[in-house]
Amino acid sequence: MPNFNRKISDTNVRIGETRFSFANVFEPKAPMGGGDPKYSLCIIIPKSNKQAIKLVQEAIEAAKQQGKSSKWGGKIPPNCKSPLRDGDIDRPEDVAFKDCYFINASTKNKPGVMVLDGGYRSEAMGVEDFYSGCYGAVTINFFAYDSAGNRGVGAGLNNVIKTRDGQRLAGGRSADEDFSDLDDLDELG
Repeated sequence: MPNFNRKISDTNVRIGETRFSFANVFEPKAPMGGGDPKYSLCIIIPKSNKQAIKLVQEAIEAAKQQGKSSKWGGKIPPNCKSPLRDGDIDRPEDVAFKDCYFINASTKNKPGVMVLDGGYRSEAMGVEDFYSGCYGAVTINFFAYDSAGNRGVGAGLNNVIKTRDGQRLAGGRSADEDFSDLDDLDELG
């Protein structure tokens, strides 16, 4: 498997192979509680991918240092929120998050969504190509924020690429799964 992990800049990284959940990458969706519609993705990072986790932690720290002067008046807030969360603590009931960290990333701009198939990259056309449960790599940027008393580091979604299929996390089944026993329709009619 290729190593997808790469530092792009101090606050921008590419990580993989990760698993994706809550994939809203084709149409923006308004957040619960209101607000502007955004494209969003939950990025599930196995704890065993120590290189990716280190890159993310370093990028978050760089965003904190930038925020120290640009957002927070020279000091990092003691209650500074981090976008990197522990699935074993924050989502213990969900097996997809077991032994993983996760990041919720979003953007107002449509991300690039690609599929890697047989060594070739192509644009993903819809939810059949890229869905909650598939695996891939993602580029994300980290930034400091100070909004209505909330201070922390956020994660901006840039681009994603699916590297392989995975079991769907939405609980739904594909049409192939539901109708696989009907391979020869001539015999039925």
